[in-house]
Amino acid sequence: MTRKTSTGGVLTHIGASGEARMVDVSEKPATERTAVAEGRVIMTKATLDLIVSGNARKGDVLGTARIAGIMAAKRTSELIPLCHPLALSKVTVDITPDKKLPGCIVRATVKVTGPTGVEMEALTAVSVACLTIYDMIKAVERGVRIEDVHLVEKVGGKSGHYRADR
Repeated sequence: MTRKTSTGGVLTHIGASGEARMVDVSEKPATERTAVAEGRVIMTKATLDLIVSGNARKGDVLGTARIAGIMAAKRTSELIPLCHPLALSKVTVDITPDKKLPGCIVRATVKVTGPTGVEMEALTAVSVACLTIYDMIKAVERGVRIEDVHLVEKVGGKSGHYRADR
Protein backbone atom coordinates (compact mmCIF):
# COMPACT_ATOMS: atom_id res chain seq x y z
CA MET A 1 0.00 0.00 0.00
CA THR A 2 1.21 3.49 -0.79
CA ARG A 3 -0.05 6.96 -0.01
CA LYS A 4 -0.63 9.74 -2.51
CA THR A 5 0.46 13.30 -1.83
CA SER A 6 -1.62 16.39 -2.54
CA THR A 7 0.36 16.81 -5.79
CA GLY A 8 -0.40 13.25 -6.95
CA GLY A 9 2.97 11.79 -6.00
CA VAL A 10 3.28 8.53 -4.11
CA LEU A 11 4.91 8.13 -0.69
CA THR A 12 6.18 4.57 -0.98
CA HIS A 13 7.69 4.46 2.53
CA ILE A 14 4.31 4.98 4.22
CA GLY A 15 2.05 1.97 4.84
CA ALA A 16 -1.75 1.85 4.86
CA SER A 17 -1.89 2.79 8.56
CA GLY A 18 0.64 5.58 8.17
CA GLU A 19 3.55 3.54 9.53
CA ALA A 20 7.06 3.85 8.11
CA ARG A 21 8.19 0.84 6.11
CA MET A 22 10.98 -0.32 3.85
CA VAL A 23 9.81 -0.70 0.26
CA ASP A 24 9.88 -4.23 -1.18
CA VAL A 25 12.13 -4.07 -4.25
CA SER A 26 12.43 -7.85 -4.75
CA GLU A 27 10.28 -7.82 -7.91
CA LYS A 28 12.11 -4.89 -9.52
CA PRO A 29 14.70 -5.66 -12.20
CA ALA A 30 18.34 -4.80 -11.58
CA THR A 31 19.18 -1.89 -13.87
CA GLU A 32 22.05 0.57 -14.04
CA ARG A 33 21.31 3.65 -11.94
CA THR A 34 23.35 6.80 -11.32
CA ALA A 35 22.82 9.80 -9.07
CA VAL A 36 24.74 13.06 -8.79
CA ALA A 37 24.42 15.40 -5.80
CA GLU A 38 26.08 18.67 -4.93
CA GLY A 39 26.56 21.04 -2.02
CA ARG A 40 28.65 24.04 -0.99
CA VAL A 41 30.79 24.91 2.00
CA ILE A 42 30.99 28.69 2.39
CA MET A 43 33.88 30.26 4.32
CA THR A 44 36.16 33.29 4.34
CA LYS A 45 38.83 33.75 1.70
CA ALA A 46 41.54 33.34 4.36
CA THR A 47 40.17 29.94 5.41
CA LEU A 48 39.89 28.80 1.79
CA ASP A 49 43.48 29.89 1.19
CA LEU A 50 44.55 27.81 4.19
CA ILE A 51 42.81 24.73 2.74
CA VAL A 52 44.20 25.21 -0.76
CA SER A 53 47.75 25.77 0.52
CA GLY A 54 47.59 22.50 2.49
CA ASN A 55 48.46 24.26 5.75
CA ALA A 56 45.40 23.34 7.83
CA ARG A 57 46.43 22.02 11.25
CA LYS A 58 44.44 18.79 10.89
CA GLY A 59 46.06 17.93 7.54
CA ASP A 60 44.72 17.42 4.01
CA VAL A 61 41.20 18.84 4.28
CA LEU A 62 40.01 18.03 0.77
CA GLY A 63 41.53 14.54 0.64
CA THR A 64 40.06 13.64 4.02
CA ALA A 65 36.64 15.00 3.03
CA ARG A 66 36.74 13.04 -0.23
CA ILE A 67 37.42 9.75 1.58
CA ALA A 68 34.76 10.54 4.23
CA GLY A 69 32.18 11.12 1.48
CA ILE A 70 33.00 7.83 -0.22
CA MET A 71 32.80 5.96 3.08
CA ALA A 72 29.47 7.63 3.89
CA ALA A 73 27.92 6.62 0.55
CA LYS A 74 28.83 2.99 1.28
CA ARG A 75 27.16 3.16 4.71
CA THR A 76 24.00 5.08 3.83
CA SER A 77 21.67 2.23 4.77
CA GLU A 78 23.14 2.30 8.29
CA LEU A 79 22.37 6.03 8.61
CA ILE A 80 19.03 6.43 6.83
CA PRO A 81 16.61 3.90 8.37
CA LEU A 82 14.58 2.88 5.30
CA CYS A 83 17.38 2.78 2.70
CA HIS A 84 18.33 -0.57 1.20
CA PRO A 85 21.93 -1.76 1.54
CA LEU A 86 23.44 -1.61 -1.95
CA ALA A 87 26.60 -2.98 -3.54
CA LEU A 88 27.79 0.28 -5.08
CA SER A 89 29.86 -0.02 -8.24
CA LYS A 90 31.18 3.56 -8.26
CA VAL A 91 31.48 6.48 -5.86
CA THR A 92 33.36 9.64 -6.70
CA VAL A 93 33.52 12.78 -4.60
CA ASP A 94 34.97 15.84 -6.30
CA ILE A 95 35.73 18.96 -4.28
CA THR A 96 36.48 22.18 -6.12
CA PRO A 97 37.75 25.25 -4.29
CA ASP A 98 35.92 28.34 -5.59
CA LYS A 99 37.36 31.77 -4.79
CA LYS A 100 34.14 33.48 -5.91
CA LEU A 101 32.07 31.86 -3.13
CA PRO A 102 34.54 31.77 -1.31
CA GLY A 103 34.43 28.10 -0.40
CA CYS A 104 34.25 24.63 -1.86
CA ILE A 105 31.79 22.94 -4.21
CA VAL A 106 31.32 19.28 -3.30
CA ARG A 107 29.92 16.92 -5.95
CA ALA A 108 29.31 13.18 -5.60
CA THR A 109 28.47 10.65 -8.29
CA VAL A 110 27.23 7.22 -7.26
CA LYS A 111 26.47 4.27 -9.50
CA VAL A 112 24.88 0.86 -8.95
CA THR A 113 23.30 -1.94 -10.91
CA GLY A 114 20.37 -2.90 -8.75
CA PRO A 115 16.62 -2.71 -8.08
CA THR A 116 16.64 0.73 -6.43
CA GLY A 117 18.29 4.11 -6.95
CA VAL A 118 21.29 5.76 -5.33
CA GLU A 119 20.03 9.30 -4.73
CA MET A 120 20.36 8.93 -0.95
CA GLU A 121 23.90 7.61 -1.28
CA ALA A 122 24.94 10.61 -3.39
CA LEU A 123 23.27 13.07 -1.00
CA THR A 124 24.85 11.34 2.01
CA ALA A 125 28.29 11.45 0.38
CA VAL A 126 27.98 15.20 -0.22
CA SER A 127 26.62 15.90 3.26
CA VAL A 128 29.37 14.00 5.07
CA ALA A 129 32.12 15.46 2.86
CA CYS A 130 30.81 18.97 3.67
CA LEU A 131 30.64 18.14 7.38
CA THR A 132 34.20 16.82 7.26
CA ILE A 133 35.44 20.07 5.72
CA TYR A 134 33.70 21.93 8.53
CA ASP A 135 35.20 19.66 11.16
CA MET A 136 38.71 20.14 9.84
CA ILE A 137 38.55 23.95 9.74
CA LYS A 138 36.23 24.81 12.64
CA ALA A 139 39.17 25.77 14.87
CA VAL A 140 40.02 28.51 12.37
CA GLU A 141 36.48 29.61 11.47
CA ARG A 142 33.30 28.63 13.31
CA GLY A 143 31.03 30.57 10.94
CA VAL A 144 31.46 28.19 8.01
CA ARG A 145 28.12 27.39 6.33
CA ILE A 146 26.98 24.27 4.52
CA GLU A 147 24.44 25.21 1.86
CA ASP A 148 22.44 24.01 -1.10
CA VAL A 149 22.85 20.25 -0.72
CA HIS A 150 20.66 18.88 -3.51
CA LEU A 151 20.16 16.17 -6.11
CA VAL A 152 21.55 17.36 -9.45
CA GLU A 153 20.68 14.37 -11.59
CA LYS A 154 19.28 10.84 -11.45
CA VAL A 155 19.45 8.34 -14.31
CA GLY A 156 17.79 4.93 -14.53
CA GLY A 157 14.96 3.11 -12.87
CA LYS A 158 11.21 3.21 -13.39
CA SER A 159 10.92 6.98 -12.95
CA GLY A 160 13.56 7.60 -15.61
CA HIS A 161 15.82 10.61 -15.93
CA TYR A 162 15.69 13.62 -13.61
CA ARG A 163 17.79 16.77 -13.87
CA ALA A 164 17.44 19.71 -11.49
CA ASP A 165 16.35 23.00 -13.05
CA ARG A 166 19.36 25.11 -12.08
